Amino acid sequence: MTTHVLILCTHNSARSVLSEGMLNHLAGKLGKDVKAHSAGSAPSGRINPFALEALQNAGVDTTGYFSKSWDAFSQDGAPPLSIVITVCDSAAAEQCPVFFGGSSQPVKVHWGYPDPSHAEGGDEGKRRAFELTRQAIGYRMLQLLQLPLGTMGKGELQQALAEIAKS
Repeated sequence: MTTHVLILCTHNSARSVLSEGMLNHLAGKLGKDVKAHSAGSAPSGRINPFALEALQNAGVDTTGYFSKSWDAFSQDGAPPLSIVITVCDSAAAEQCPVFFGGSSQPVKVHWGYPDPSHAEGGDEGKRRAFELTRQAIGYRMLQLLQLPLGTMGKGELQQALAEIAKS
C-alpha cells in the first residue's frame, strides 16, 4: 500500500515543493512505494522559480507542479495520508500551518528550514540557498525512505520522524 506524505508550508512555493520533488524523486530511484504531495495553508499561486531550478538541476521532473491549498487533502477522494510534515521555519516567526486531516489522523512532524527566498546576495545568493535547502531536505527524505514504513505503528513512526528532525 502506498505511503502518502503531505508536506506543508504556508505558501507552497519553495520548501514544501522542494520536499515533494525530492521525496518523489528519491522514492522512485529506490523503488519505494511512497508518494509525496505538497500544499499550503495560504498558497501563493506560484512556485518560486529558484525552487524549480534547484530541482531540475538535480534531475527531478517538475512537470505538473503548482502551488495548491491543503483543502484538497481533507476532502472526499483525497489520498489517505500517513505522514504530514511541516517545513516552515518557526524560529523565523513564520506561522506554520496546522493540518487537521481527513477521516484518519496521519502522523505529524515538523522539519523546519529557513526560507531560501529570503537569502541575501541577489540571484546567486538565492540559488545557493535553494540548493543548500534542497540538499538538506534530500538528506532527511533519504532517512525517511530507510524506515520500514509498511510495518511501523503510529507511535514508532512518530518517534522515528522526530529523530530525523534532530539530524
